[in-house]
Amino acid sequence: MDSFQSEKAKFFPIYIVDAFTKHSFSGNPAAVCLLPFDHEADSDLKQKIASEMNLSETAFLKTIKESDTFQSGKRFSLDWFTPLCQVPLCGHATLASAAVLFMECNNESQVLEFETVSGILKAQKMPSNRIQIDLPAYESHPVQDKYKKVVEAVVKNLSVQEVVLSLSKKLLIRLNDNVTRKELESIKTNDAELLTAAPDIAGLAVTLKASSEECIDEEGNKYDFVSRYFSPWFGISEDPVTGSAHSVLAPYWAKILQKNNLYARQCSRRGGELHIELQKGRVLLSGNASIVIKGEINI
Repeated sequence: MDSFQSEKAKFFPIYIVDAFTKHSFSGNPAAVCLLPFDHEADSDLKQKIASEMNLSETAFLKTIKESDTFQSGKRFSLDWFTPLCQVPLCGHATLASAAVLFMECNNESQVLEFETVSGILKAQKMPSNRIQIDLPAYESHPVQDKYKKVVEAVVKNLSVQEVVLSLSKKLLIRLNDNVTRKELESIKTNDAELLTAAPDIAGLAVTLKASSEECIDEEGNKYDFVSRYFSPWFGISEDPVTGSAHSVLAPYWAKILQKNNLYARQCSRRGGELHIELQKGRVLLSGNASIVIKGEINI
């Protein structure tokens, strides 16, 4: 019986990567599973694996051509799953996937391409061991009154400058400039309350213009804006560092600050940092990554 089971067992590499951070145990963790060309994993199996990993995202990388390997290939298919469902876009798991290919598989390409449900995304090596990913930029429009209940549920008595909704159905709440980073970090949410107050959105970002006193990194560099991101609609109470949220935050703050190069921090408990460039309707996000766990999964 043991021999029969060992013949049937298929083990594939899987990693846990902390994205948008230089340090392990901070940033946003994602699982990355490598699937060879000749293995078909349907959505049901991917969902089971993502639920088993129980991280905000599990990414599935697959070689597209039979002749490609994870070392030699330049283009891969990429899917993202939360513990509850597949999602159309995930920045930190894309960066984590590129980190595995570059750092563990010794991929020979300078630029990688990923075929996803959101189109072709690119990742490339940058100075200072950063990896840059290319995401769509989503514009937004004011919706102050329509989402009054969810705004009140999140920010309580903190003063609000503006509320906008993006084309990707992410709600963005901008706090007034007199609100402090400490007050932003003290916000507490209730998943059930948010789901009831706004059942039709895909996520919620609360953001604040960075002040010179509170908002600097460990090397003394000033952030342009800070934020937090909540997504109980996808089974994630609070996401530590969210690339897809910055597809909305970046074009919003670029207009406010009149600049296309931005430096941001997501102020979750784990926290993380994002270097941002807006370019021709795209958001170029770059950050560091730390691979913390290497293993195999039995499928």
